[in-house]
Amino acid sequence: MEINKIKIEPSKDTQIIVAQSHFIKTVEDVYECLMNCVPNIKFGIAFCEASEQCLVRYDGNDEELKKEATRYAFSLSAGHSLIILIKNAFPINVLSMLRSVPEIVNIYCATANPIEILYIETDQGRAIIGIVDGYKSKGIEDEDNIIERKNFLRKIGYKN
Repeated sequence: MEINKIKIEPSKDTQIIVAQSHFIKTVEDVYECLMNCVPNIKFGIAFCEASEQCLVRYDGNDEELKKEATRYAFSLSAGHSLIILIKNAFPINVLSMLRSVPEIVNIYCATANPIEILYIETDQGRAIIGIVDGYKSKGIEDEDNIIERKNFLRKIGYKN
């Protein structure tokens, strides 16, 4: 068996969530979930059906994000995989609600970084085995970095 990869580089101001789900109803339930999380969120959802017609099911409220998510999902074609692209929101705004969607089995990553989805392929199909999210560490933060981190979180409104 060989390990393969698909590289995804989200467009500017776009966040990506890669998950595993288990039912055709996923697209509609994730759509409703995202609409209830953040006002003005823009998103595209694509779900790789794993039985029957084995289609990529998709939806969203932004045409470009729908097309992009669908293209990534079809390139991956791993059964029950789910690609969500969002704008005007951060994963932290939606992850807790996504985890409550009954069809969501696993969340592999939530990021704005370029990612590589690692997968294997068998005679039956494909399976995600992991995600490379961003780049390897370059060092350990020092006192200046700690101050910078804390100031940044306050600047963007996540800490007081």
